[in-house]
Amino acid sequence: MEAAMGLMRRIPPKHTETALSALLSLLPEHSSDLLSQVDQPLQVLCDMESGKEFILCEYNRDADSYRSPWSNKYHPPLEDAPQPSLELRKLEVEANEVFAIYRDHFTDQNTVRYYEGGISSVYMWEDENEGFVSCFLIKKDGSKTGHGRRGYLEEGAWDAIHVIEVGPEEEEIVQYCLTSTVMLTLTTDNESSGSFNLSGSIRRQMSMKLSVSEGHLCNMGKMIEEMEGKLRNSLDQVYFGKTNEMVCTLRPPAELVQMKLPDA
Repeated sequence: MEAAMGLMRRIPPKHTETALSALLSLLPEHSSDLLSQVDQPLQVLCDMESGKEFILCEYNRDADSYRSPWSNKYHPPLEDAPQPSLELRKLEVEANEVFAIYRDHFTDQNTVRYYEGGISSVYMWEDENEGFVSCFLIKKDGSKTGHGRRGYLEEGAWDAIHVIEVGPEEEEIVQYCLTSTVMLTLTTDNESSGSFNLSGSIRRQMSMKLSVSEGHLCNMGKMIEEMEGKLRNSLDQVYFGKTNEMVCTLRPPAELVQMKLPDA
């Protein structure tokens, strides 16, 4: 199992589904662990009742049906499917509305928008420890035909998965445990930029004890915002920084080559 997880961490996100299927055939006894621990690129389905798209994942699936956060109905329809409590459903609806605003309009300190669109979904369910679990998902298609296109990427995807375990309240203090995963895929194929493929994933965890005076949603939002900043910085340093360093070493800019040439 350890070797299988190590392999999956090194597989490009767009090949995750194929690799996971092969591992499930080789290790059927570990199927439940693999399905719960391996994050796959997010898929999207349209809720015909609300007319909105929602994200598919293990956290809103029962059998072969997926629950929409907009209508709270399963697609395709499923009898006796699990549903969040009325109180938790109310919080889930509010979280989806707030997260959609964060996705479309929120900016950082330099007034740069985080996502400039995309698709988001939030799911919540009770756990066995008198608390609950929340899953915040964002999928951004950055390809030429995707949301907020810029025209440079042949293929581009940013899939963010934030799972927060919320413990029971003790004297107005709650323990929050956040596990975040980002899967990134970038591909170019044109005359100006050439052919280039960069893909990978990164996972980080964070735990905090916070007062519930401002509400669970405020606390979870602050944690997700802080974590996304850390993940973007890590991706920038690990993927883009190292790639830029290697490219400049192998193919230095013309100006740098001229500086190194001896005077005639």
